[in-house]
Amino acid sequence: MKLVVFGLAISSSWGNGHATLWRGLCRALAARGHEVAFFERDVPYYAAHRDVRHLADTRLHLYTSWTQVRDTAARELATATAAIVTSFCPDALDAERLLDTSGALRVFYDLDTPITLDRLASGEPVAYIGADGLSGYDLVLSYTGGASLDRLRTELGARVARPLYGSVDPAVHQPVEPVDSYRADLSYIGTYAADRQARVEQLFIEPARQRPARRFVLAGSQYPPDFPWSPNVFYKRHLAPDQHPAFYCSSRLTLNVTRQAMAGVGYCPSGRLFEAAACGAPILSDSWPGLEAFFEPDREILVADSTAEALAALDRSDDDLRELAKRARERVLAEHTADHRAAELEELLEGRSVHRVGDHSGGGRGHAHSAAGVL
Repeated sequence: MKLVVFGLAISSSWGNGHATLWRGLCRALAARGHEVAFFERDVPYYAAHRDVRHLADTRLHLYTSWTQVRDTAARELATATAAIVTSFCPDALDAERLLDTSGALRVFYDLDTPITLDRLASGEPVAYIGADGLSGYDLVLSYTGGASLDRLRTELGARVARPLYGSVDPAVHQPVEPVDSYRADLSYIGTYAADRQARVEQLFIEPARQRPARRFVLAGSQYPPDFPWSPNVFYKRHLAPDQHPAFYCSSRLTLNVTRQAMAGVGYCPSGRLFEAAACGAPILSDSWPGLEAFFEPDREILVADSTAEALAALDRSDDDLRELAKRARERVLAEHTADHRAAELEELLEGRSVHRVGDHSGGGRGHAHSAAGVL
């Protein structure tokens, strides 16, 4: 199977969660015998923080304008089994139009579903979705499950919407030796986002204030000058993916904070959860609907919705935290690796290949199969 992906980023993990996910998924697809071509617009902010320039398992096309790359994309699509357009791809609408001229299965993968739906509800433009919504795609994949899938169907016209959750590449994220500069009683990795700032203050900053003898480490970009730092909070502006295992393995406990839009719809496991667990780090997370479908609270993960609960997690014994981390790692390796997701993607694509929008016998988008929901 040959896949062509039109995405936001795979060459730079700066300020986005797409790149790490795609690297693992592309590696897993290649290991399963598939061919992947990835198109990424070469923008200055990613170019300045590019942490991958060559992918052994993926043909990367970096381009500066759609006009420059359109013919190359058409050639790749001519031999493709499926083409995937992602959320926040800057040329999503041009890519979608090009898909209409190819025989490839048309797929949209929303890695930002709650943000997409939030913008839609508020009347904000969603630049990567056209006037026809998602009705022209044979399959819509979502990074979040639950009610998001219904809304993709009812509000954006997705004929078939299925979850394809985040994952981890265990060849990259695994236990390693700790590093002194990352040593923390509680750590947190996350790009600054206004809609999770209240939770970051509640579960990270306030515990730091109340435990001044303990060390807290935060890594992530775009934090504003007025961020309420505490003297015992140490900051790493950008942490390249190859440093994530050392960061997690230097943490007595690491925090996950979910963006408000994602927490609101639920079934929204961040890739960071799987990465930290694969590295053997004990995890503290805020709560959201569906969390228990991925980790068992108090057995594989700790959950906090208040400063008091975060402090109670910090006060757990080292033995408790080690056992928690051991069970979480076992769960991730059994269910949430990139290879698991690659197998799920294979099954979804193969299932849709015989139920395409505009089936050859029907002759157009308006003649969609009534069997579109068979998966």
